[in-house]
Amino acid sequence: MKILEDSLVFLPHGSVLNASTLPLTFLDIYWFGFPPMQRLFFYDFPYPTSYFMQTVVPNLKSSLSLALQHFFPFAGNLVLPPPPQLPYIHFKDSNSVCFIAKESTVDFGHLIGDHGRRVEEFQVLLPKLQPANTSTNGNGMKKLEKSLMAIQVTVFPNAGIALGVTFNHVVADGRAFIHFMKSWAFLNRSQGDSSFLNNFPPPDFNRDLIKDPQGLLASTFVKDKWGTEELGTLPTNKLRVTFVIKRSQVELLKNWVTTKLMEENESEKLRISTFVVTCAYMWVCLNKLQENETKHPSPSGDSHIIFSADCRHHLKLPATYFGNCIEPRFATAKKTELVKEKGVIVAAKAIGRQVMELEEVGALREAEKWLSKQKEILKPGIHFISIAASPKFGVYEIDFGWGRPRKTEVAHIGSFGSISMAESREEEGGVEFGLALSQEELHSFNDVFHRGLQHLQ
Repeated sequence: MKILEDSLVFLPHGSVLNASTLPLTFLDIYWFGFPPMQRLFFYDFPYPTSYFMQTVVPNLKSSLSLALQHFFPFAGNLVLPPPPQLPYIHFKDSNSVCFIAKESTVDFGHLIGDHGRRVEEFQVLLPKLQPANTSTNGNGMKKLEKSLMAIQVTVFPNAGIALGVTFNHVVADGRAFIHFMKSWAFLNRSQGDSSFLNNFPPPDFNRDLIKDPQGLLASTFVKDKWGTEELGTLPTNKLRVTFVIKRSQVELLKNWVTTKLMEENESEKLRISTFVVTCAYMWVCLNKLQENETKHPSPSGDSHIIFSADCRHHLKLPATYFGNCIEPRFATAKKTELVKEKGVIVAAKAIGRQVMELEEVGALREAEKWLSKQKEILKPGIHFISIAASPKFGVYEIDFGWGRPRKTEVAHIGSFGSISMAESREEEGGVEFGLALSQEELHSFNDVFHRGLQHLQ
């Protein structure tokens, strides 16, 4: 890997007239201690490195600067004063984002496949956030400042481009991040076209829309999260692999679940959506994998699945609200039930109940219990999976002028028990999941995954 450029991209002069701050809500503070989010976008690029450096890099930097003018918190710093003061984002006109350009001789076609690829092969394509700084104010009180985003673009001469982004989850959720990426991509392919705001409304930073009476939840979350060690590290000796559930298979899953529920005379109102049935299927497959790997014919105890629900609609917030506006939902089922013939039904019921509860009862109910639930699930020996991202993000629509991505990857999966989810690139209605598995696990999971889908037919 050869470094071609290591630079900073600044906000356009005059973007922030006065140094200012953006408060964090309890929905932002919840993500303290989680590892940085990492996203990779791969594009075809049949041109040499010289052309990449002469045209692509300058255009990317220019359009990034324009995008940051609207999404300026990404260029700011997360400031952590000592409790009981609340953390906040500080930004000023001189803020910047680290931008690195590199060249790789690795086989581009290998990286964009669905087959097993080593975790380490992706990490070299991603930038690291700048180290945190400690400063002292006039009263001798120390505060910590952390950068929030870094970007790396890697050229594979005459083959492709990998665009890697690392950002702190505290500043934005997946929906806000994808809003930024689509805006940046539009500005890049249109060369800064002023009609940008007609196509992509600017982000909304109004924190008053998130209700937290007397700031009690924010204070509680800060107290609980202060000094928290970063959760999870990326696994070693693991392979990244993509499993696709085709649209026809999604429909088979929906029909099979619906039929079985009717046979049971199930009167409970459940949401049988693409999200519910595909996540239920993956949850079952991963439990069967654990059963195979541990050689336990009847695994005991509970298994948990955690997913994030977007609350903008439920809280009557604009779709462009910038920050975190998701709540964790926790579904639980007995391992012994999940690995049986009707395991997918059990899983779909558990997940479907959580979806229906959000729709019927509303968002942010019992938010004060989120941290205790999270701690309980994170205890050693507890089996859980966490779903990262969403097929509703439209990640394959992010076109910088080089065409649709050949592949996108949520590169931090595998840490904190996570697997990723996205819409299928190949067909509308399909879904792809990203996992990190050992070579032995991959062989076993492959068998479980495909045999289960064949059984539906």
